[in-house]
Amino acid sequence: MSDFLQLTGKTFLVFGVANRKSVAWFVAKSLEEQGARVVYSVRSETRKKSLETLLAGKPVFVCDVEDEGSVVRLAAAAAAAGLAPLHGIVHSIAFANYSDGFTAFHETKRADFLQATAVSAFSLVEIARAFQPHLVANASVVTIGISSLLVTPDNYGYMGPIKAALESSVRFLAKSFSAASAVRFNAIGAGPLKTSASAGIPGYLESYLYAEKMTFRKRNLETQEVANAVLFLLSERSSGVNGTTLVVDAGLGSNYFDQEVIRLAMRTGK
Repeated sequence: MSDFLQLTGKTFLVFGVANRKSVAWFVAKSLEEQGARVVYSVRSETRKKSLETLLAGKPVFVCDVEDEGSVVRLAAAAAAAGLAPLHGIVHSIAFANYSDGFTAFHETKRADFLQATAVSAFSLVEIARAFQPHLVANASVVTIGISSLLVTPDNYGYMGPIKAALESSVRFLAKSFSAASAVRFNAIGAGPLKTSASAGIPGYLESYLYAEKMTFRKRNLETQEVANAVLFLLSERSSGVNGTTLVVDAGLGSNYFDQEVIRLAMRTGK
C-alpha cells in the first residue's frame, strides 16, 4: 500500500535543526521524502546562516524560545506567510549549561536549572498555546524525550528532572487540548544517540558505548530510527496514541542483566 502514513501534502513545523546530525533534521528530511511540506524554526540568525546550504529554498524562521514572546511572534509570522494551518509540530529542543563541567546534582545552580527548564520543557507549552489557532483539528505534536526517567546518570545531572517535566507536560497538554479538539501530544523516549548536542554532555562517549552493550542487538540506536517513530506519531496511523511516551531504545531499558555486561563488571570489580 503506497503512502501508508498519508503525510503527502501536509504541513509540519519542526523546531531544533542545528546540523545534519540533529534529530530534527532527520525528522524533517524524512517528512519531505514522504511528500510533506516542512517549515523550519531555528534558534538564531547565526544558526540560520550556518544552515543556508542545508535548508536552501525552504521556509526558515528564527525563534529563540528563551526569549519570552518569540513563539507568539513566530506563530503570527508563519500564519502571515500562508504556512498555516499546520498538521503537526515537532519539538526537538533542549539546552543545559555544562560550561562549568560536571557538578553533583545538589550543586545545580538555580539560573542553570530555570534556563534549561524554560528552553527544554516549558517551551513546548508556549508553542502549543501560540499555535493552537493555527493547527488543524486533528494535528499531532511530538517532542523528543529520553528513554527512561528512572535512571540517574551522573553526567546527565539536572536534565533528568527537566526531561521528566517535559514528559509530564505532554500528558497535561493532551488532556488540556482534548476539551476543544482532537490534537494529540506524544513524546519519543529516545535512547542515547550520536548527535552534536549529546557530544556536549561530559563523559557522554563512555555512556554511549556502555548503552550499546546493553541493547539486545549490541548496536546502538540510529537517529533515523527515532525519526521513523516520530513520523508514525505525526501521522493519522497513530490516531489512538495520545499523552504517551513511545520508547525507542533498541531494548536498552529491558536488559539490565545482560551476561556480557555482568562478566565485564565482575572482572573489573576484581
